Amino acid sequence: MPAPQLSDSLWSILEPLLPPPRPRPKGGRPPISARAALTGILFVLRSGIPWEMLPREMGCGSGVTCWRRLRDWQAAGVWERLHRELLRRLQDANRIDWSRAALDSSAIAGKKGGAATGPNPTDRGRPGTKRHLVTDRHGIPLTFALTGANVHDSVPFEQMLDAIPAIRGKRGRPRRRPRKLHADKAYDHRRCRRACRQRGITPRIARRGVETSERLGRYRWVIERTFAWLNRFRRLTIRYERRIDIHSAFTSIACSLIALRALEGRF
Repeated sequence: MPAPQLSDSLWSILEPLLPPPRPRPKGGRPPISARAALTGILFVLRSGIPWEMLPREMGCGSGVTCWRRLRDWQAAGVWERLHRELLRRLQDANRIDWSRAALDSSAIAGKKGGAATGPNPTDRGRPGTKRHLVTDRHGIPLTFALTGANVHDSVPFEQMLDAIPAIRGKRGRPRRRPRKLHADKAYDHRRCRRACRQRGITPRIARRGVETSERLGRYRWVIERTFAWLNRFRRLTIRYERRIDIHSAFTSIACSLIALRALEGRF
């Protein structure tokens, strides 16, 4: 029997984060439940099917209904709060390794254009979006950002460092700074190293013409694995959404699902 799209453990974490339902006038068809809509959202994220092909027999309502819930919950900050709550629980369980972090990016096609797209220099100038990601030593996503595919990897470097959320554990102050940060030669700039040191982070960035990429591979491979995990969500292999908020919502949900796997000890 296949695993359900929405597990009880995920629903128990997410349900308190959802905004209260809007009051509705009397009469009319009852709205689809939040759990049913989320089931449809997860099915589209994992399968990559168009919204209009969402199977009615799943009981999730129409694809338009699920799309609207995804949009509204993104505007309400639900997906960001979900990711932070999962990171908080991981910190409580002492499963976030702050000794080392990794930063990298990966470009995907964005055929419909829209915000945060640009000509991809590695894909004959076709429109694309670049996904920037920071993970802990085990590959747990800590934060992400979306830019055009023509934006150099190092441009949002400081933004990525500052976007790592402050995560409170059972004891002490909230933690948000890893001890070391590993990155490849694309980040070999003085300002990147300076930005790390200003934040109390030791930069471990490969130097162009001096160090080989393999030297840092034993620490940076985890972020490549996380990119591979993200690409298992077929809706993220290509950016189908013209609206950046919808694509960002899907990316945030995928990061949360990876964090949930780590919380449940499944990697």
